[in-house]
Amino acid sequence: MAITSANQLELLQTAEAVAREKMIDPELVIQAMEDSLARAAKSRYGAEMDIRVAIDRKTGRATFTRVRTVVEDEAVENYQAQLTVEQAKPYLAEPKVGDEIIDEVPPVDLGRIAAQSAKQVILQKVREAERDRQFEEFKDRKGTIINGVVKREEYGNIIVDIGRGEAILRRNERIGRESFRPNDRIRSYIKDVRREPRGPQVFLSRTDPQFMAELFKMEVPEIYDGIIEIKAVARDPGSRAKIAVISYDNSIDPVGACVGMRGSRVQAVVGELQGEKIDIIPWNADQATFLVNALQPAEVSKVVIDEEAGKIVVVVPDEQLSLAIGRRGQNVRLASQLTGLDIDIMTEADESTRRQAEFAERTKLFVDALDLDEFFAQLLVAEGFTSLEEVAYVDLDELLTIEGVDDATASELQARAREYIDTQNRKAMEAAVAMGVEQSLIDFEGLTPQMLEALAKDGVKTLEDFATCADWELAGGWTTVNGARVKDEGLLEKFDMSLEEAQQLVMTARVQLGWVDPSELEAAEDVATTDDEEVGA
Repeated sequence: MAITSANQLELLQTAEAVAREKMIDPELVIQAMEDSLARAAKSRYGAEMDIRVAIDRKTGRATFTRVRTVVEDEAVENYQAQLTVEQAKPYLAEPKVGDEIIDEVPPVDLGRIAAQSAKQVILQKVREAERDRQFEEFKDRKGTIINGVVKREEYGNIIVDIGRGEAILRRNERIGRESFRPNDRIRSYIKDVRREPRGPQVFLSRTDPQFMAELFKMEVPEIYDGIIEIKAVARDPGSRAKIAVISYDNSIDPVGACVGMRGSRVQAVVGELQGEKIDIIPWNADQATFLVNALQPAEVSKVVIDEEAGKIVVVVPDEQLSLAIGRRGQNVRLASQLTGLDIDIMTEADESTRRQAEFAERTKLFVDALDLDEFFAQLLVAEGFTSLEEVAYVDLDELLTIEGVDDATASELQARAREYIDTQNRKAMEAAVAMGVEQSLIDFEGLTPQMLEALAKDGVKTLEDFATCADWELAGGWTTVNGARVKDEGLLEKFDMSLEEAQQLVMTARVQLGWVDPSELEAAEDVATTDDEEVGA
């Protein structure tokens, strides 16, 4: 094919037709044509030449030019496309590095192979443009619901026609028991949109908790308008779900609005989710109240919150235990996902047994350490004293509030407690030194003798050893093993060390050793303070 006046306009017409068919910019098609013609021309004039083609957007005339660039003397690598300043003087009056010498060359006749190559380049460019258009179209729809038509099933994965492209609904993103046939209509949640080598890939889900939230947004106008907000969602796909809602208008009941007249709204969502039972729960800023609501339909007697451990103990009547836990732990698991807390459930009898055991343990501690009779030790525990440190360093007036305790008795109690603590500290320090703890760790501020002994037993004997510890190794934490949460005991967890305190100690040790720049530590503290203020606000 020769580029002649007879087919110049045909180039523009072809570009327009292809662009219209693929719904892309005609300019992209013309640029692809220019690239393909330039590649064909290089095969005619030489691959090392810098041949460029420009197609006039009005007439369709293709202009072929050879470009040579002026470079430094030592930078010349391609003599067909580069030349030095001296070599450029016959062509330019005052040549300098970066200038270009452009000469028009005769158009080329495209042979069969060259024409086929040009066609492949155009098709490739058009496909790339089409992929970019698809990605730009769907990336902004991530997190929304889309309707599509089932095309086929591949190894359990459903390929869905979503109009201007295809999407995939993986096997693990399908609700159990549901099946689809080709040409079935399907509604799904766009979970992710990613660029892939073979084009943009749209990943769908019907099990994602946000799928249910978006369905409620479609069915409940108050949610769409922002009067009611969905604060949390937890699902066991195809079986049961919990959704927490709050109303910003006192005249509107958030639960009633989501249920709808005679349950019409919630039933529409249940029908889409293959009969999944949905508990609609009023959200509350108070964690304990929210948790009581989340454990419905079970009744809760008492809630004990351990904020440092991010854990909650829920006490229920004996006959409510199975209802609170649910079938295979479903109810408590969903409540835990909804609140973001680890929940331990125990009966009133178990809780009473636990309290009695704690009471007996603390009583024995005071009897043995302070040489008290059992009645007086029980009196201390009943007044809320839980440790020897509290007795030793509490304000004297707090001891005087105990019935039968005068100034002399209170002073004697504190003296005995301090003496016992000092003795234990001395023994712990001697044991730590005997195990090889170095002075650098002993002098490190923030570690008690008992902590040094516990660290030494685990092989942490120098400041360098301590600085290599992770915060969770010291304070403890949770890991997931085979889908179950497993507790990791921290070296210093028994001393009530929090994760934040452990992190601060480790970072301080690293600063002292010169491993971390102090300014970085201050910046991290500023960020943490700002985050805390925002949470508090």
